[in-house]
Amino acid sequence: MAPKGKSKNSSSKPDNSAGEDQKKLKAANVIKTRHILCEKHSKVIEALEKLSAGQKFDAVAREYSEDKARQGGDLGWKPRGSLTRVYEDAAYALQPSTIDKPIYTNPPIKSSFGYHIIMVEGRR
Repeated sequence: MAPKGKSKNSSSKPDNSAGEDQKKLKAANVIKTRHILCEKHSKVIEALEKLSAGQKFDAVAREYSEDKARQGGDLGWKPRGSLTRVYEDAAYALQPSTIDKPIYTNPPIKSSFGYHIIMVEGRR
């Protein structure tokens, strides 16, 4: 039987980063995302280490994110086309997850704003 909160088809890999699950995603035009934005690569790597150690996504975002989404990294519901292309491409490829057990981009995504670690909380 699959662990609570995971589908029978989910991978048992310890890495919570995006993987082959993107093949099973349903089409969406709006997503609810959180992110951690860091200007420096070394700082975003520190944030990844904290996530890998099991810290909650929102706590790491409050500590490391360098933008207005410091309140847990929540960007809210965003329609397709409202975020930068590279961010959207990565976000729409992720399975929804929770801040307690996030599925996030690893390696971080580089945009004109800096380095993002992205997780998706919902799709519609």
